Amino acid sequence: MRILRDSVIGVVIDFQERIFPAIWEYEKLEKNVPILISGLKALGIPLMVTEQYVKGLGPTVPVIAETIEGIVRIEKASFSCCDEPGFMMGLASSGKDYVIVSGIESHVCVLQTVIDLQRNGYHSIVVEDCISSRKENDKRIALERMRQEGVIITTYEAILFELLRYSGGDTFKAISRLVK
Repeated sequence: MRILRDSVIGVVIDFQERIFPAIWEYEKLEKNVPILISGLKALGIPLMVTEQYVKGLGPTVPVIAETIEGIVRIEKASFSCCDEPGFMMGLASSGKDYVIVSGIESHVCVLQTVIDLQRNGYHSIVVEDCISSRKENDKRIALERMRQEGVIITTYEAILFELLRYSGGDTFKAISRLVK
């Protein structure tokens, strides 16, 4: 099964200031997530962004906030994005079937969201090098559970080139510059 650009939306979950420094390998996320977002934007993929309890966890971290400027952020109190009516309405109105997911924490908000997406008839695509948790083992176990639930696991470079499909042209050059 190939993932096609016309059927995809990206979701960026809860990369927030007060928890981000405690996340395992957060430095990799600081590098990888902006590449993923910039690549999806270059491909014309729509994005949705969530923030969990902003009063307590703060806004999205600046390095990621810069790449999502102008995109409405949906504040949520639930762990699963799917329990937030505004999120589900936005997703339904997008008309997309495949949801590319990045976010924290892997074993809480990301895991519950992708399980609920699967249950609601969407295909979840988790970008492994754009998710994490405070503890490495929580991320590892979350990925195992996601696979058991039928979630597609990939990397930011793999999904960007799969969506691109062909070499040549300005979009190819933009993606190539991002992943170098």
